[in-house]
Amino acid sequence: MAGEKILVVDDEEHIVKLIKFNLENNGYKVITAADGGEALEKAKGEVPQLVLLDLMLPVMDGYDVCREIRRDQSISNMPVIMITAKGEELDKILGLELGADDYITKPFSVRELVARVKAVLRRTKVDYIDKTFKFGNIQIDFQRHNVTKEGEKVELTLKEFELLQVLIKNKGRVMTRDFLLDKIWGYEYIGETRTVDVHVRHLRQKIEDDDKNPKYIETIRGIGYRFNYSGD
Repeated sequence: MAGEKILVVDDEEHIVKLIKFNLENNGYKVITAADGGEALEKAKGEVPQLVLLDLMLPVMDGYDVCREIRRDQSISNMPVIMITAKGEELDKILGLELGADDYITKPFSVRELVARVKAVLRRTKVDYIDKTFKFGNIQIDFQRHNVTKEGEKVELTLKEFELLQVLIKNKGRVMTRDFLLDKIWGYEYIGETRTVDVHVRHLRQKIEDDDKNPKYIETIRGIGYRFNYSGD
């Protein structure tokens, strides 16, 4: 049995009951919230391993909840899967821009939802390359999921950390967008290469000295990305 604690945030009671029932059947502990304010309180107080977050909420919408989670250093690495009735590309990209780790659109199958939950939680228990890795003014502690730049902590989302880890592990090699999607998201994500681009852009803004002229994460036009580092 899994045992991880999951916060389910939705103001539709029947949706909450459906998700709660199926997650508990898969061994998870489930806590719930019906609005954005309550969601933030429980995210900080209960510290779940994952948040399933509906976008259209009373008090504070899901976008604002996600934004606040990413701003709070005590919970900023908490994985978030956004759930919404909206399916437009713009909504999806906005969710990713705010730091969501995944996105699922209503109506969804329970099997798909549980699979995505398992995939995100599984990726929080990744294999490590080495305990630490240093390049330029960046220091990474893979076991603690800690990144510092010039001694100051850099706040990365789970996906950003995983992306950096995969690129470092394959330094010098060109990683296609499709490979990165499959490796990091863990399930078929055909046609969603924009997801990778969004996360790469955020990662560059956080670790590169000049994200417009990146030194470490190189774009290979029409293919993907490569991590360039040969050692100090």
